[in-house]
Amino acid sequence: MIFVDLIQALLLGIIQGFTEWLPVSSSGHLVIAHYFLDIPFSPDFDIALMLGTSVALIIFFRKKILWLFFGILNFERSQITYLKMIIIAGVPTAIIGFAFRDFFKSFFSQPLIISFFILITGIFLLFVCRFSRGEKKLSKKGAFFTGLAQGLAVMPGISRSGSTIGTAMLFGLKAEDAAEFSFLIGLPAMLIASLIEFASAYSGSVETGVLFVGVISSLIFGYISIAFLMSLLKKNKLHYFGYYCVVAGAVFILLILFA
Repeated sequence: MIFVDLIQALLLGIIQGFTEWLPVSSSGHLVIAHYFLDIPFSPDFDIALMLGTSVALIIFFRKKILWLFFGILNFERSQITYLKMIIIAGVPTAIIGFAFRDFFKSFFSQPLIISFFILITGIFLLFVCRFSRGEKKLSKKGAFFTGLAQGLAVMPGISRSGSTIGTAMLFGLKAEDAAEFSFLIGLPAMLIASLIEFASAYSGSVETGVLFVGVISSLIFGYISIAFLMSLLKKNKLHYFGYYCVVAGAVFILLILFA
């Protein structure tokens, strides 16, 4: 049994939902929340919360997903090419994820290291904002390295969306296009993993009411965070998140060391 009450589930759902798609590391923020708020830590419950954010993404990008789905059925070249890019990105993600899964999971109990990685995420985003140009189309090379970045982002504190959006931008994509690709390559794995953990939690490890409060709150705030991020990317404001991660990471480190 996972001992999380309704208020804790609501809070974790809000944190998961709002930070999942923002380039700030949702896993890192959840670990920090568990640490400072003294909430029992359960990576399985946190993964189950991703079901809400995954559904939020499907709703927000429903037109793009339908465009891709029906285009593939009709053998449209542009959609098939886009699918190939998603598959290319998925290969290094899968290899790294399976090969180093236990190693990465060991860091979930290390809030100090996670805080440092949040800071590193911020530095990377500021670097991207300084040197990216957004003048090219998605290439196979860009898709591969974006997938590689996604695999490394299994490490808590390294933002999955931040690393993949940033990498795609360094290979020439505009921020909005990079975010869209980033989200679509991450959706299958996140949806499958969250469904498995949700089913496990629903079968008895978490009270039904607690589980649904967490998932629904993550869905609502996940949708809000996607809309918020896309609006800022259209205004070339990715650097806001870079500054936030640098400051947040530094503050977390100081609090853990001296509080």
